[in-house]
Amino acid sequence: MNKKEFRELIEAGPVILDGATGTELVKRGMPGGVCPELWCIENPLAVKDLQEKYVSAGTKLIYTPTFGGNRFKLDEFGLGNRVHEINRKLAAMTKKNSGKAYVFGDIAPTGRFVEPFGDLFFDDAVAVYREQVAALLEGGVDGFVIETMMDIQEARAALIAVKELCDLPVMVSMTYESGGRTLNGTDPVSALVTLQSLGTDAVGCNCSTGPADMLKVIKHMKEYARVPLLAKPNAGMPKLVNGITTFDMGHDEFASHVEDFISAGTGFFGGCCGTTPEHIASAAQKT
Repeated sequence: MNKKEFRELIEAGPVILDGATGTELVKRGMPGGVCPELWCIENPLAVKDLQEKYVSAGTKLIYTPTFGGNRFKLDEFGLGNRVHEINRKLAAMTKKNSGKAYVFGDIAPTGRFVEPFGDLFFDDAVAVYREQVAALLEGGVDGFVIETMMDIQEARAALIAVKELCDLPVMVSMTYESGGRTLNGTDPVSALVTLQSLGTDAVGCNCSTGPADMLKVIKHMKEYARVPLLAKPNAGMPKLVNGITTFDMGHDEFASHVEDFISAGTGFFGGCCGTTPEHIASAAQKT
């Protein structure tokens, strides 16, 4: 997917993204304590079922299930030496399941903090992400999404890694706490200005909050945005029920916010934790 195709996609109207992956894979049998990426490779029919349901629901751009596909996260399961294999296979799998939808390689936090907040050198973070990006490229992705980022420095490192290896479209999505800042204090406008100045093709937010609170963040960014905005809220706020984290916002209530997001300048809309193909289908009907 070149930049011209990306612009044409957004110019055609709001782009519906997919919904949750983790909570949906649990419904399909993924147990706790396993490496989600390896489980996906070993259970391709579960991934196929989920991804095809999202595409049928109206998803035009679907993420690869590689959220924890960087070396540091895979090392937690003793799989750090299989970064290339795992990411390449999951990208190729998603391409097969995607139909006419575009496939973006999913890149997420390493679990480490970049200096000065942590002990991870910036150049080392870039190298870790470059390794994952190279594998996703070999798997045939159409672009990249850097998501659920809490640290603007880590987001910068991932963005630089993508830019060093290709000219495909790349979107960056930060996650904000209830106070409207990332975990280490970055506000939405500062993140937006930083990321769009580095050449990202879309900026937004995902996770942490439900639609109502995320809409406030999008509205805050709109005035300063020179690129399309992206929103992927949770299905409401998480609740602990019998020791299990649940999200109880129904698909109709979730979709009732879509028009407000579009009015606020959102060009890409999908769902994060707790959302299902039904949430995405209801959202697609509102565009």
